[in-house]
Amino acid sequence: MDKPIRKVAVIGTGVLGTQIAVLTASFDYEVFAYDTNEQSFKKGIENIRNLSRAARKKPTVDIEDWERGISRLQFCDQLEKALADADLVIEAVPEQLELKRKVHKQLDAIAPPHAILATNSSSIPISKIESATRRPAQCLNLHFYIPAMGINIVDIMGGSRTSAQTMATGKSWIQSIGCVPLEVRKEILGFCFNRVWRAIKRETLYMWAEGFVDFRDIDRAWMIFTGMPLGPFGVMDNVGLEVVYDIEMVYFNESKDPKDHPPEALKSMIERNELGVKTGKGFYTYPDPEYTKSEFLKK
Repeated sequence: MDKPIRKVAVIGTGVLGTQIAVLTASFDYEVFAYDTNEQSFKKGIENIRNLSRAARKKPTVDIEDWERGISRLQFCDQLEKALADADLVIEAVPEQLELKRKVHKQLDAIAPPHAILATNSSSIPISKIESATRRPAQCLNLHFYIPAMGINIVDIMGGSRTSAQTMATGKSWIQSIGCVPLEVRKEILGFCFNRVWRAIKRETLYMWAEGFVDFRDIDRAWMIFTGMPLGPFGVMDNVGLEVVYDIEMVYFNESKDPKDHPPEALKSMIERNELGVKTGKGFYTYPDPEYTKSEFLKK
């Protein structure tokens, strides 16, 4: 693929899908965000505004640029319209392999032949998805973090047949939207930094679920140590606890190691619909969580 990227389609407007779409639009790309649920998109926009205002470090782009991206972004509920003339398609649906394969098959059938198909999966290698398409050479992982908080890194990893040109185009595009590409040279579950973050997430969930420490103290320590505006449990709330659970299950299904299985206490929260920011309650209560208060780090 040697055609430059001009139009980007983001499929799925959850927390990260919306951020990816708005960030890309703020850099003057033509961007369509597709979802069957416009309320998800509206919540994603609200989340961006809250995160960018709360960020202690400079966000990936200024707040004014986020607003410009929001104004330029085009939301639609018609997949054919979103994919028409797209050069890059980024799938950001829930972390379920069969769902992602189903979506990629649809994308492959509708998107222009030259388009790159990427997944924003947090853990699933594109090699497990690419065979659902007729263009494995144009498939890759592009995993974002929380750009609205200034975490401007993107894991990029190819599959079994991803071409060098596709990787080069992907890296160039990541840089063009103010982000740093973290290239994975050899396939590994979890990619680059996300595998590091996953180790932190697994350990903190274990410490909380087994009653060793209060999750707030873990977050306080993390915030003081890193200067971040929220800790691991605050991050998980923003990602969505059901998403966190699905990601952990990907690791468990790969290893079959009981230590990799997410704790039952996390599953219980999900069953109570305590999913984090999106439902107003997770580890913290929203829209005014404890960790945004100045006294949180003084206790």
